[in-house]
Amino acid sequence: MNTKHLDIVGERKAGVRAKAAAMGVDEAYVSELVNTFYSRIREDRLLGPIFDEAIGDGWGYHLEKMKDFWATVALGAGRYSGEPIPAHKKLVEVRPRHFDVWLELFEETLQDTAPTPEAVGYFMEHAGQIGRGLQIAMFGANGSGRPPP
Repeated sequence: MNTKHLDIVGERKAGVRAKAAAMGVDEAYVSELVNTFYSRIREDRLLGPIFDEAIGDGWGYHLEKMKDFWATVALGAGRYSGEPIPAHKKLVEVRPRHFDVWLELFEETLQDTAPTPEAVGYFMEHAGQIGRGLQIAMFGANGSGRPPP
C-alpha cells in the first residue's frame, strides 16, 4: 500500500474512533455490550440452543472474537479477521426469523446498556446492515430459501 492510502485509512479510523467517543462508546462498552448480549442470547428459548450447539465449549473464544468484531465495526480497531458468511452458512437450522429475534435482542441490550441514545442508533445501523448481508448470503435476496453453497 502506498503512504497516501495508509494516510486515508488512518484518517478514516481516527474519524470512526472520534465519532464513537463522542457517543461514549469505547473498548469497555464494547466488552459490556458483547457480554450482556450473548448472555441474553444463551437464555433465549429460540436462539440459545442454536448458539450453544454451534459454539459448544468455545464461548470464551467466541466472546473475544465478537469483541474484536464489534470493536472493529464501532471503533475502527481492525482486530477482526474472521469469515462470518461461511461460519453462518454452516448453521442449517437457522431461518430468516432468527435474524429478527437476534436484532430485537441486540436492540434491547443496547437500550439497557448504551452510554447514550445516539450509541443505540449507531450500533443498530451496523447490526441491521450485517444482519441483512448475512440473510442474503444464507437465503438469497428474496429470503425464500438457502442459495446453493
